[in-house]
Amino acid sequence: MNEAALRKFTAAWPGVEAGIKWEDDLVFTVAGKMFCVTCVRGPHKGSISFKVEDERFLEFTGRPGFIPAPYMARAHWVQIASAKSLPAAELRELIRRSYELVRSRLTKKAQRELAD
Repeated sequence: MNEAALRKFTAAWPGVEAGIKWEDDLVFTVAGKMFCVTCVRGPHKGSISFKVEDERFLEFTGRPGFIPAPYMARAHWVQIASAKSLPAAELRELIRRSYELVRSRLTKKAQRELAD
């Protein structure tokens, strides 16, 4: 899943914004909170990072192709080197779940404002 596909996939979700940060990364946020990051240039181009459930972090990092996400592993984020290492449907499901996890930690007021 490339930059354009990620933007299209997340475009209709309430509160989602995307922008370049740290020069090389396209960061997707909901109400200002990150839920997905993809590298768009440089040596890690094509890698995707996202949040997973706390209790599933070790499960994912034990799978081939997954590593703890640099700088974000303490918040239970994982990284894959390439979107091609997973079936597209599974990757879409994991990114959507990351969005839901981050959205669920917003204030109740912010959640109401983002109601589907």
